[in-house]
Amino acid sequence: MTTIGLIGSGNIGSTVARLAVDAGYDVVVSNSRGPETLQELVDELGPRARAATASEAAAAGDLVVVTVPLHAYRQVPAVPLAGKTVLDTNNYYPDRDGSVAALDEGSATTSGLLQEHLADSHVVKVFNNIFFVALGQLARPQGEGRSALPVFGDDEGAKQQVTDLLDALGYDALDGGTLAESWRAENGRPAYVMPYATDGDVTAPSPAGADVVRDALARADRSDVQPAAAAPPS
Repeated sequence: MTTIGLIGSGNIGSTVARLAVDAGYDVVVSNSRGPETLQELVDELGPRARAATASEAAAAGDLVVVTVPLHAYRQVPAVPLAGKTVLDTNNYYPDRDGSVAALDEGSATTSGLLQEHLADSHVVKVFNNIFFVALGQLARPQGEGRSALPVFGDDEGAKQQVTDLLDALGYDALDGGTLAESWRAENGRPAYVMPYATDGDVTAPSPAGADVVRDALARADRSDVQPAAAAPPS
């Protein structure tokens, strides 16, 4: 069975871990405070889960989800992630992360920065544009009413791995292009959070199929390069 490693176990990380366990995957969770602080989450997840350090989670995972604040991306262990597909959930919140000139200018993307740091890995952008409440509640079997999540990456094989994982977790994948295009789903753009919200309420999830998400990606305008200051936490 495929093992999912998680570097970061906050709102998005813990939600992905729950979906993965429900789908029959083993998970190894980690955070910056140490495995002992994750015992409650591990107890909730059950026998398919264990806690570890970030390096151990990176080494154990066949697929590894990096879900840490942007300002901490350089702390992600690169060596144990070499050759692996890495799922990046990050968003840029200047109030939290400080100003990053390349992102403010629109000359870089958050996933592009992580890919530079993890030069020997295959980074795929996913899970960053959906509020964690919606992510936990909108998973569906294949068929009518399924939501789509955009996927960005430079390696087609890695994107296929992520597509297969999303299918198992209860979501369709929408190929958004390369990492250079991933700004279309970042904080402040039309595809960010709101397609999955009911009347603008992110705590009231509403399904968003591929056509809705595709349209939102197409409406993104990079001339508006300042991320929203007050965005829902991911």
